[in-house]
Amino acid sequence: MGTTRTFEAMLNEYLPNKLLAEDLVKRDYIFNKVVKDTSWKGGDLIVPFKGNVPSTISFGALSAESDIAESSKIRGKIDAYREVWGTIKLNHTDLMQHDGPIPESTFIRLIDDELEDFMDYYKQVVSIQLGSGPHFALVTDSTNAATGVMVVDRVDRFQLSQKSVIDDDDTSGSGTAIYVTAINLNTKAVTFSATRGGGAVNLSAFTAAQNAALYHPGVFDSGGAHNTFISMRQALLSATNGGAATIHGQTKTAYPHLQSVNISGAAITATNILEKLFDAYLEVRIRARGTAQEFLMSFKNWGSCMKAMETNKGAYRVVGEPKASEYGWWETTIASTSSGEALKIVGIQEMDDDIIPIVDWKGITFRSNGLFRKRKAPDGKSYYEIRATTGYSYLIDVCLFGEMEYRKPNGSGIVHTISY
Repeated sequence: MGTTRTFEAMLNEYLPNKLLAEDLVKRDYIFNKVVKDTSWKGGDLIVPFKGNVPSTISFGALSAESDIAESSKIRGKIDAYREVWGTIKLNHTDLMQHDGPIPESTFIRLIDDELEDFMDYYKQVVSIQLGSGPHFALVTDSTNAATGVMVVDRVDRFQLSQKSVIDDDDTSGSGTAIYVTAINLNTKAVTFSATRGGGAVNLSAFTAAQNAALYHPGVFDSGGAHNTFISMRQALLSATNGGAATIHGQTKTAYPHLQSVNISGAAITATNILEKLFDAYLEVRIRARGTAQEFLMSFKNWGSCMKAMETNKGAYRVVGEPKASEYGWWETTIASTSSGEALKIVGIQEMDDDIIPIVDWKGITFRSNGLFRKRKAPDGKSYYEIRATTGYSYLIDVCLFGEMEYRKPNGSGIVHTISY
């Protein structure tokens, strides 16, 4: 029988902020790889870019003093960090086995179960936003939208009772809140209601033809703009190809340093994907002179690479055997027998099928104010107690503060418009 202690004491000991941060990092590949700075206390964060390097060269004579091209420094800025909140709910009846303080052994068992599920889902949400965001699923068939049914591309990202926001290109405002009431994994159909547990809602105002998409609550601000972390999709893609026109307050097209090499993947098929990725790798090396050689891709694209590897054994060889992380990603290193170049491919559950970022991790940092924090009340408690006719519950609110900083976008590249 475990000892009995107060809820707050056990919460501080068995669910410290450090544990939450470490748990997310080891579960999320992107978080695992980027440099993390936890010292940003909010406010403006200056991001210095290099506009150009000194380029004055003259053969046979010195350059005129008035004709020297100096290097330029560009001042980018992150205005404020983003916040993503999650909540764990523990029921008092699950904790109390008798009168008096809460049994420690019961608390540990319950918090372990809840934390495992919570961090898995939290990781999925954050990883999608950092890599593919801001939407987490696209509607591919809206034929039965009037009965609340939408066919989506990523049915694995939905949970029963989940709250989402739907929006498309021709609907004004910041989307409509809806709740998941049914999921069909085989047909990829999701049924939505206007209330949690209610009847089907008419969603005929949103169509696949107008690029209807699903978002997590709060991704849209009151004006309809995205209020989430800068994703690789936004940072690395040009505005023409679906990315952001600016990064950290500076227009990408004004400086080559802010432009990642964009390579169309429209010609990629399941059989030629490795050939096309090696071509893309060389394009990044030629055009940007970057050192990016790590390809982040969806499981669909990862599977195609593995099949292509088996089909074309003479053209490629594995120099790093495929290995799986217990937290959900696969990685391996493949070399071309003709060029000798090697690239690392990583399959990530949360990456979308239509893009494959080619990443140089040295130019990316996640700036944060301590990564994770549990909300603390003025009286010092790290939980909020609520009372209902069914009993008491404890709410533990957890927040991740921060923003992704891309100091050298042109060191990375991205393959886009993959649709095989």
